[in-house]
Amino acid sequence: MSVSVKGVSKIYGSQKALNNVSFEIGTGEVVGFLGPNGAGKSTMMKILTSFITQSEGEVKVCGIDVINNSIESRKKIGYLPEHNPLYLDMYVREFLAFIADIHKIKNKKERVNEMIELTGLTPEKTKKIKQLSKGYRQRVGLAAALIHDPEVLILDEPTTGLDPNQLKEIRVLIKNIGATKTIMLSTHIMQEVEAICDRAIIIKNGEIVADNQIEALQQGNSEVIVEVEFEKSIDLNKLRSIDTVNRIIDLGDNKFEIYSEENSDVRPQISQFAIDNSNLVLSMQKREQKMEDVFQNLTKD
Repeated sequence: MSVSVKGVSKIYGSQKALNNVSFEIGTGEVVGFLGPNGAGKSTMMKILTSFITQSEGEVKVCGIDVINNSIESRKKIGYLPEHNPLYLDMYVREFLAFIADIHKIKNKKERVNEMIELTGLTPEKTKKIKQLSKGYRQRVGLAAALIHDPEVLILDEPTTGLDPNQLKEIRVLIKNIGATKTIMLSTHIMQEVEAICDRAIIIKNGEIVADNQIEALQQGNSEVIVEVEFEKSIDLNKLRSIDTVNRIIDLGDNKFEIYSEENSDVRPQISQFAIDNSNLVLSMQKREQKMEDVFQNLTKD
């Protein structure tokens, strides 16, 4: 296993940030590590990368204990933290050469050129980092995390603050890298998980609440979802009174997501509801479960 976590807890004073967490990630897997703010995601990633130590349990990266042999375990990891630490007054090539020196890479010049090409930095390679856009700064961070050819890549919110074009480019880059690396990815963007990841581990209040393949998680969410748009405003309490309806999300402009029980189809009742209330249904359709639905189901209070 590339990553092995067994019975890990982390306690800060009276607060338990992680509680008996266990999981394994195999070679070549791309795994989304998901959870609401404060769930313990960043704490787990910092333990994996030896920035902090766990209070209890065992963590191994490529078979190496992260406490007893942290230097060797770090050599196996490429880490891009949420707040990308860059020297802004350095040039792109200069910074990557500096990181290569830290890792004592012998063919430094060739490796820097390879990383610049791999991460799409060629158009910006002669600039100082402070002159780069957020998207290109993330590419520099990825290049730095990859320059020593690690077996495991840990990415904490790698696409935060990027525009849609930059998002797409970074996602494609991560997906391509995942063909040869084990990747653990933390993000709040569920579309990103669907686009990049094979599997998701979901954590809430320091405990794992789900660990499965993306498709299995989506199929396991048993609620039926109907999207509907009415011509005029409605009385939500009356709509909620329909049998089998579990909850309703108001999307604004008389548009709603209606969640009902497994194997139920509330569309005929919604149509009748509109007729009874002198309203019109402008559009209505069942939609497939998304990771966003799974996430909300498992982490809502």
